[in-house]
Amino acid sequence: MFTGIIEEIGVIEAIEDRGEDARLSVRGPLVTGDAHLGDSIAVSGVCLTVADLPGDGTFVADVMPESLRRTALGDLAVGSPVNLERALAVGGRYGGHVVQGHVDGVGVIRSRTPGPRWDEVEIGLEPSLARYVAEKGSIAVSGISLTVTHVSDDAFGVSLIPTTLEATTLGTLEVGARVNLEVDVLAKYTERLLATTGALR
Repeated sequence: MFTGIIEEIGVIEAIEDRGEDARLSVRGPLVTGDAHLGDSIAVSGVCLTVADLPGDGTFVADVMPESLRRTALGDLAVGSPVNLERALAVGGRYGGHVVQGHVDGVGVIRSRTPGPRWDEVEIGLEPSLARYVAEKGSIAVSGISLTVTHVSDDAFGVSLIPTTLEATTLGTLEVGARVNLEVDVLAKYTERLLATTGALR
């Protein structure tokens, strides 16, 4: 489980294309400082398992076909920046919201309007995901816990504070960039519960 509070911006050091799957080498000195084999690290919102620790501030993770299909990890190249967060430690501060690292879909940055100290960003998403997004609710964008400012049938807005602009990849992404989206898991479970009990009929 993660909180959507990014710990550092990492860099893709190497990509091994294995046909349907891939293996990533990611530089992240902070998140690898206490990492062990088998640990979970969210890479731009995608929960990946540490498969190797070379000991040079990098970690290696395998990306399965499902993850490549459902996320924007396939857009990465050597040198690409990525948001990194270690799994939440028991007893740790919980500053964001419940983030699983299970990406629901890919959104596209539609517009970006700079403010005096912040940016207003609108992100397009599939209508099938829009029903889980609520104004003033939470959403994870490339692993970042953000508050929704407005929502329509195929888009939503967020405001990026100075810390988000400086400490995450959203500070430099331009219009047209693809981002990983994870909607609030509580909304999905609520819908599932209501459907199974017949309350949605």
